[in-house]
Amino acid sequence: TGGHHPMQEGEVFNTRYQVLHKLGCGTFATVWLCQDMRRKKQVAVKVLKSREGFAETAQDEVAFLHCVSCMKKKDLAGENIVHLLDDFRMIGENGFHILLWRVVLGPSIRCLMGNYTAQGLPLPFVKKSLQQVLAGLHFLHKCCRIIHADIKPENILLYGCSKRLQRLLMDTLHCDQGTEARLKGAGGDLGNQLEESDLMSIEVKIADLGSACWTYKPFSKEIQTQPYRALEVLLGLDYGTPADIWSTACLAFEMATGECLFDPQPGKYFSRDDDHVARIIELLGRIPPQIVFSWNKSTKFFSRPGALLRLSRLFPRSLPGILADRHGWTPREAAAFAAFLLPALHYAPERRASAAQSLRHAWIAA
Repeated sequence: TGGHHPMQEGEVFNTRYQVLHKLGCGTFATVWLCQDMRRKKQVAVKVLKSREGFAETAQDEVAFLHCVSCMKKKDLAGENIVHLLDDFRMIGENGFHILLWRVVLGPSIRCLMGNYTAQGLPLPFVKKSLQQVLAGLHFLHKCCRIIHADIKPENILLYGCSKRLQRLLMDTLHCDQGTEARLKGAGGDLGNQLEESDLMSIEVKIADLGSACWTYKPFSKEIQTQPYRALEVLLGLDYGTPADIWSTACLAFEMATGECLFDPQPGKYFSRDDDHVARIIELLGRIPPQIVFSWNKSTKFFSRPGALLRLSRLFPRSLPGILADRHGWTPREAAAFAAFLLPALHYAPERRASAAQSLRHAWIAA
């Protein structure tokens, strides 16, 4: 009771949707590929857990998706967000479930990255994808007044603009079920099958508004997946749309290099959050006292301005230096990319680059 609905392949629900196979499973829901027997099309159905309290969360997600569907009629940037086709309710053996269904897309950026080893994705594709992500965030932030709150590679889905490319992506949908995140098609790894022209034909869409909130009504103090968590969220401060921009900068670095910008790990005498704050300081420098002590929770990390409680030895590093030394970028390439990332990682959220400002930056526009 309160858990996932035990969906079976071949099962038909709402007298219309026949289950083909599982696409993925998360903490709060499972996602299934289904055949819409009325329209003769395949759709993706998200089935939320039946546990008490999930219904309210699901209703919030439905509200966000309805807002996106409504507002995208006025702004084409709404096409960069996965949209809702329908939603309905179902009583299962484990309780009451809410089901959301949408058009089937391809696998996630995470899956694609798994086929480019450690060097990251081709930069032209990174720039094009980030343009679409940032346009989608600008739409969410300005038109819908929504904070996504969980931007990461797993929540950026691929979409093939041609039937051949979409079929190739569809053949690899099962990759999101496993932990290896490898894209396997009939002829091998997806990354090795795609010509550069094919890769540049792929569109991306922001998915999963299950953790989102309204800009004027945050639901939780703790948002975002750890490596992509903004400093103000780590420190327990108020947050807004700039938190999504911080995550997008982390996403951009990971797409371009194949490595997380911040990958904090717990130690014997310090937590993962301690290590995360330390790694941020190593890369971006001392956090101003007005941010460090702007709320009491910050004292769990600091004994005084600039001094961490549980970590004393820091190893400063520069973003251009990391790109040049660890990833073989030329000084010019490294400086240009760092100039794009650093405004999106500004400590003060009100001074952080917005989605619109990031879109106009010379690096991404080149």
